[in-house]
Amino acid sequence: MSDSDFTDKVVVITGAGGGLGRSHALEFAKRGAKVVVNDLGGSVDGTGASDSAKQVVQEIEAMGGTAIANGDSVADKEGAKRIIQDAVDAFGTVHILVNNAGILRDRTLKKMDMADFDLVMQVHMNGSAYVTKAAWDIMYEQRYGRIVLTSSGSGIYGNFGQSNYGAAKMAMLGFMNVLVLEGRNRNIRVNCLAPGAATRMIASIPGRDIDPDNPDPENHPRLVSPAVLFMCQEEAPSGVVINAARGNYSRAQIFVNEGVKLGVDATYEDLAAVGERLLDMTGAAPRER
Repeated sequence: MSDSDFTDKVVVITGAGGGLGRSHALEFAKRGAKVVVNDLGGSVDGTGASDSAKQVVQEIEAMGGTAIANGDSVADKEGAKRIIQDAVDAFGTVHILVNNAGILRDRTLKKMDMADFDLVMQVHMNGSAYVTKAAWDIMYEQRYGRIVLTSSGSGIYGNFGQSNYGAAKMAMLGFMNVLVLEGRNRNIRVNCLAPGAATRMIASIPGRDIDPDNPDPENHPRLVSPAVLFMCQEEAPSGVVINAARGNYSRAQIFVNEGVKLGVDATYEDLAAVGERLLDMTGAAPRER
């Protein structure tokens, strides 16, 4: 991959006022991209606001890059449209969208107020859908687009106390799988990132000894960003999930076993009798679209 893959590309990154999003923004800008840095500037739970997006823009400009700031919320339909419209107004189009914005409202399901469940789903899943829809029409017409959805190990593998966050993050895979099919003939490639790094969000989880202002070099957000750029290059894959943490990168994929064929007269008793075969993943293969 050459730096020219991103020269003059217009890149929109949500939640880019710090942490992973900031790192992504800096890496794209270093390679000549024109970056829209979106961030409401709120806290990890989604409350409040700040000028964090403007601060990242200043960093980019100080190193000779090109960027603008946007402070809209991805969870607001009109705000999501404005994020993309700002890119069009400033730079003429949008080539790459990285959906990174998110919040946490961690509780076990027993203790959770369902308003917190709804809000996390609204920001992560709906917010990603709102911004993606606003960019999709542009990408579809220009026959070019690269989209990254940010999933998480909490969704793919599970994490105690994060039913809302995990549900939203696993939903990204379903969203991706459909968009891959719908964008295939228009050169729109869609992938999922499952990151791990020392960020404010991770530091807020009880028991995590992390200083997001001084991240461990081995757990730095910048070590996730190579995976994002890889999924946005000219020869990007489509429909893949990449785990990225501590300089380690791997692909996660759904596998399906051979299963059992019981026919149209199948009963519960029939299935129970071959339960071990049903659950046996020996010889399982990737599920192809």
